[in-house]
Amino acid sequence: MVTLKQLAKELNVSISTVSKALNDSKEIGEDTIKRVKELAKLYNYKPNKVALSLKQNKTKTIGVIIPDILNHFLAKVLFGIEREANKFGYNIITCISNESLEKEKESLQLLANGSVDGFILSVAQESQIKNEIDHFKDTIAEGLPIVMFDRVAHDVMCDKVIVDDFQATYNATKGFIKEGRKRIAFITKIDDISVGKLREQGYTKAILEAQTMTPIYLRLKKGDDIQQKVKQFYKKHKQIDGVVSADSTSGVVAINMAVNFKRKVPKEISVVGFSSKSVSNHATPKLTIIRQHAKKIGAKAAQMLIKRLESKDGITNNYATKIVKTSLVKNKSTL
Repeated sequence: MVTLKQLAKELNVSISTVSKALNDSKEIGEDTIKRVKELAKLYNYKPNKVALSLKQNKTKTIGVIIPDILNHFLAKVLFGIEREANKFGYNIITCISNESLEKEKESLQLLANGSVDGFILSVAQESQIKNEIDHFKDTIAEGLPIVMFDRVAHDVMCDKVIVDDFQATYNATKGFIKEGRKRIAFITKIDDISVGKLREQGYTKAILEAQTMTPIYLRLKKGDDIQQKVKQFYKKHKQIDGVVSADSTSGVVAINMAVNFKRKVPKEISVVGFSSKSVSNHATPKLTIIRQHAKKIGAKAAQMLIKRLESKDGITNNYATKIVKTSLVKNKSTL
């Protein structure tokens, strides 16, 4: 395989000139850059990434830890991270915590041993329930920056990318109230994680502001038969005319079960839920969704981490929280 030294010899320039030309240095003239790149392409020159990482003390690799690879939203965020990282010449290594605190800790320890320059992650459910954050603080203290997305630990000083969970649910609920809905329910199976709590708070605030209305909750647990639980819920609360769902599964089931009860959607009961376009298609009629723009979240998280990795200040303070606004995509489950 051809080396920088061989390219430099053939072009009759220094090795430093070849290296700078390949990296588009402003110190090198355009003609020289063009000649160097053309010869490098001719010989199919590839930089030695191992040698480069040793020299720069960087791996150009990002560790990504997500709680669940089967979660459609998280998978799309991962896609956004990888696509954006590649633009800047970074690779990613992905680990799955499976919602486990111990697996999350193990993933951090495994990759922090010289394999990556920093982390992008969404906090595992068990970590949030137990409010365990020391493993994040320890990683940052070791000189490895972290960017959290979606589910974040607010007491950890790091960059974060979130959506307007509270405001989006508040707005959706207020929309139902303006339609004249009187019995609006909130269904969730994520009430024990940060985003679920924010969404419930948004719903509750809108209902209590109405003064004449009372919050109606259905909190689903892991292992619950969602269809059966929603069926029982509808039997108990027969006058429900609106449903706000904190997650995509609950929203789809809420529509399909309402139709099963011969309720006309959306004339007699409207349903809106946090979801993606593809998941909303599983409901008939199609679910109106609060769209989170997962790929944009992933891209923003990658941009924030890479900016910090390549800045002279490194991981010192000036942390930021970026909010990616959700969009209400109206379909036939609402008026």
